[in-house]
Amino acid sequence: MNFAPIMEAIISYIEEGVFIADHKGNVIYQNPTATELLGSPDKPITKLRDIGDFNLQRALIKAAIDAGEIDATGRPTGQFVKFEHKINTPSGSRYLEFYSGLVDSDESKERLRLILVRDRTEQRRLEAVFKPGVDDFSTNDPRMMEILNRIQQVAPTNAAVLLQGESGSGKTQIARMIHQLSDRAHKPFVEVNCAAIPESLIESELFGHIKGSFTGATQDRAGRFQAADGGTLFLDEVSEIPIHLQAKLLKAVQDQSFEMVGSDTSINVDVRIISASNRHLREQVDQNIFRADLYYRLAVIPLTIPSLRERPGDVPVLIKHFCNRMARRGYDNTKMECNAEAMKLMLDYPWPGNVRELENAVEHGIICAQGDSVGPESLPQHIQEFSQRRRNLPAAQTTNMANDHVQRNQIANALKETQGNKSHAAQLLGIDRSTLWRRMQRFGLTG
Repeated sequence: MNFAPIMEAIISYIEEGVFIADHKGNVIYQNPTATELLGSPDKPITKLRDIGDFNLQRALIKAAIDAGEIDATGRPTGQFVKFEHKINTPSGSRYLEFYSGLVDSDESKERLRLILVRDRTEQRRLEAVFKPGVDDFSTNDPRMMEILNRIQQVAPTNAAVLLQGESGSGKTQIARMIHQLSDRAHKPFVEVNCAAIPESLIESELFGHIKGSFTGATQDRAGRFQAADGGTLFLDEVSEIPIHLQAKLLKAVQDQSFEMVGSDTSINVDVRIISASNRHLREQVDQNIFRADLYYRLAVIPLTIPSLRERPGDVPVLIKHFCNRMARRGYDNTKMECNAEAMKLMLDYPWPGNVRELENAVEHGIICAQGDSVGPESLPQHIQEFSQRRRNLPAAQTTNMANDHVQRNQIANALKETQGNKSHAAQLLGIDRSTLWRRMQRFGLTG
């Protein structure tokens, strides 16, 4: 019995598109689904390289190279590879998944290319609707709004992002948001706090090690770069990486390859780098304690996150956000708000610990609340004491405190505008560098 007509009849009814092409890319068979997905029923596809504005033949070669399926001469081996591509069709954009490789044929001396096509459009649209993202970030501040807009622009790319700002200002949340809004969202997001790892172990932690490479290395262990392959590696407090390791980190970021500790074999990865620091890396470059070439590689997209005291309008917004979060965690719903007096104390407080400290204060207030709302007596003691000290100060001293607050913000803004360059910041403020340095020390500014 000749099974070819039967197989063709079956294939013509399946939901996946099926193409068969010769070694030159000429299409010798396509089922109706394939024609519908990539073209139109009235215009069958004849060549893989000529599908509207999409060159499928070139895309297949690139997918094989990206997957490492190439021989010694650099040509694709013909092993099956999978990739996804967004195409434009007369009916609109579609997200298509391709699975392709070479197969033997009894009727041809040349191996034929089999291509299976699956429509992923609806799945990707659902993921876009339910994917956590910018809507999870609560802010009314214009500067933060600009940052969120920029995040939506850069997230779909592979560009390295450097987040700078004070501890607790939200850098980690923004790093996660960038990952969630990217095409890598379904891949790992690996966090490394470079300040929490001893200097002697950080190389092994990042790049892994092989058995016997040092005392205690009893087996091979993959590093964080390998764990993040295909996804995002978040290097928090990147300024703490020792200078002698920065060259190896630069090579890993730039070439997407590295050697494990104790090995001379290169490992290739596909990792998007997001880094963060509570120090001005540009200043550290000027002081020769951070490599300039590594800085420029990490800071393709630099974003400075303003502290909470620079955006006081966000305090009530964030309080409401955290109250709602506590409610979802099972706290008593009747205590999920702050009364006017407690809100005033929290608006007046400078929040040196930024958003992280505010979240802790909200949780403290909810736990300690005695009535149906959070009052001043329920807030952490140091916030109550700060308010008490302000009330006991003479009017002139209170005015001085307000002036200090204004002056501190002016210095912080000047440093931000000059990217941490103290000489330029002093010129901008109309003071000399030594005066700027003294005021920075007084206000606790490290920029």
